[in-house]
Amino acid sequence: SRAGLLLQEKRSSLLHVCFCSVFYLPPQEDTQGPEASLYSKTLATMDSMLQTLVRSAGTLGILELQNILQLLLPFTNFQLAVVQERALARIASLANFITIYPLPQLCPCFAQATVLRHQCSKTHRFTMLGRLVGHLSLCCTCKDKGTCNEAAEALHHLHTFILQQRSRWPWLHDTGQLQLQEGWQMRQPWQLSPTSYASKIFLMFMKYLQPSDQADIIPMAIKSLRASSACSISMAAYMVDVLVADPAFQPGQVPNIVWAIYRNLPSIKAVVALNSLDRALLVLLGKHPREVVSSLLQCSPTCTHVAMAMWKVMLSKPQAVEKVLRELLSMLMNQSLRKTSTSTKDNPRILSLAAAGTISKILLQPTFLREVEAIFPQLFLALLFQVSFTTELTLQEVHIFWRKYQQDLLTPIRSAVQSMRLLLCGMGFESQVLAIEAQGGWDALLSTQTHLMGVRIVAREMMKTPRPLRSTIFCHLAELLSVEDPTWEMIAMVFLVEMLGCTDLNEELNRALEIFPTYLQSQCLGMPSLVLRGILRLTETPDTARKTLVLLPYVMEQLQGADSDASAVALPVLSNMLQLLEGRMPSLTALALADKLQPLFNDESETVRELSIRLFQKAMGLVVGAEKKKMKKEVWDSLLPLLFHLHDQDKRVAKASQEALCSAGRFLKWRQLVQLAETAQAFRISECLLARNRSRAKDYLHQSQPYLQSPQEPLRREAVRFI
Repeated sequence: SRAGLLLQEKRSSLLHVCFCSVFYLPPQEDTQGPEASLYSKTLATMDSMLQTLVRSAGTLGILELQNILQLLLPFTNFQLAVVQERALARIASLANFITIYPLPQLCPCFAQATVLRHQCSKTHRFTMLGRLVGHLSLCCTCKDKGTCNEAAEALHHLHTFILQQRSRWPWLHDTGQLQLQEGWQMRQPWQLSPTSYASKIFLMFMKYLQPSDQADIIPMAIKSLRASSACSISMAAYMVDVLVADPAFQPGQVPNIVWAIYRNLPSIKAVVALNSLDRALLVLLGKHPREVVSSLLQCSPTCTHVAMAMWKVMLSKPQAVEKVLRELLSMLMNQSLRKTSTSTKDNPRILSLAAAGTISKILLQPTFLREVEAIFPQLFLALLFQVSFTTELTLQEVHIFWRKYQQDLLTPIRSAVQSMRLLLCGMGFESQVLAIEAQGGWDALLSTQTHLMGVRIVAREMMKTPRPLRSTIFCHLAELLSVEDPTWEMIAMVFLVEMLGCTDLNEELNRALEIFPTYLQSQCLGMPSLVLRGILRLTETPDTARKTLVLLPYVMEQLQGADSDASAVALPVLSNMLQLLEGRMPSLTALALADKLQPLFNDESETVRELSIRLFQKAMGLVVGAEKKKMKKEVWDSLLPLLFHLHDQDKRVAKASQEALCSAGRFLKWRQLVQLAETAQAFRISECLLARNRSRAKDYLHQSQPYLQSPQEPLRREAVRFI
């Protein structure tokens, strides 16, 4: 045959045309007439041609065989029985042929259920064995006896072929050969129904199918549940039940099965078929909950009525409800901002949105509230993070959901907020929902500009819930923050800092103190100052103040950064901590603070300037003993900056500088400086400084130079005058 010289695509196209032109011919009523004889010869010639194609392919014979079978299989599903029978007869003929003609390079590893630890090329494998067995088994349930017999004959030859291949492996010899004579009957026994007969044959092949072959059958069997024949539906349902329950079933096969159910469910009406799919979903969920939940979210990110029907099936068993909710919760927390693809398969952001939408629909079902209550703290925080994360979505990602909800004007972020409200109401916290509404908290959450304010409002209202719940939420926040994640760490910290106002969470406080050092060093804008505000609140509470002293070194480090906001909070925190120290620690700490405070005297923030000067003044009063001598140098170095800031445009800074100069004079036991500072005689003080110690003139010159660049005109003028 010259057909072998054609390219694969053209050969496949010609074969398809050939099959259509022959299989679709009208049935021959006169089986003895010349037309019937001609048709029989045509079919025989076709069989010979197909065999020649396989032979002429040489070492690629198995690929050519599978290509032909792939073209024939669609005809086995044709509504006309005569077309089915003719296609199955060709398959039976090919199956018989390969029992006689050895296929070169075919690896017999396909003929056993256990995957061997060896590598063979794809061109040497019978990769479509599973689909072929599945199709033929279903065809054994056809009402047409001719079709059923042809399918059985094809399976008989295929079984012989498999046993022949197994005989090539010495350790695989078994008594299976006897089944050909004793257990196999070509025609359906009268005492067996079509379904029972097909089921028996199917089980015979199951022990020879590898997991990948079995996985190929399941989507095909699910599609066959749409059939009109009750026998075919029963057989397909049986196949689904057997294959899904197989211990060798692999997680990677789940997405294809879930997709098959989702696509075909609207067309499946038979009760036996629907029950089979229900069982399959529950079995899969029990074995591979993560894969099932993720796959269904990918099928329908917006939770269509078909997807909701599948969710309801999985939620029909109490033990399954918890698994589904926990997996959805896991999806909610997987909000990586590094993904930008809009493919639902690759983008955890979209799957996270899908999980939020699904949860909102589940919350409308009152029968699931007990299971929801078990994970309420985690679910509540996950939805809160979801609201925050949704504000960061790209327009493309929003569009995926906007197309679905546009009719109801329910954007993704509004959907997430609605889920939070439903959750709180379902758990009996209607008063908190109304209080948040009254303070504008829900509306604040919707905007990036006011979002954190909304989080604070929600946190304050949740502080009014029972203590066990507050404790659980607080501990869960601390646990989440123990691993840095830029997706939601700011929201979690805002909530946790607000909860520090709960006076009955002393026992849980240690967990927060453990994570604060990490976030004090965070590069996230605003994070250090946020943490410092929380620490400040603790230092102002008698029951918790002393516990914060473990953070003293980390707070002192904040004075060396360029973040004025963080410094503005760190300074009062340090002031409070100095009062809590005992023994020699106040003196040692005050000395260590002194050189860190002076650079802040000229900070751009007037608050930082005032607070740093006042803390320096306080430090002077705490230094005693041996540290006093070292402190004198720091005090001398502070005199000129304090003198300049007597002219600060901010009156509070000028006042603080005046008072600090007075304290410096007392510390140095310099009465004249005290008197001049009390009356703010700046010019006289500058003269006094030079007269008291001429050797420091060079140091004063060096200290004056930065003030020549000061944004304040009075300070620049005073520096010029002093120089």
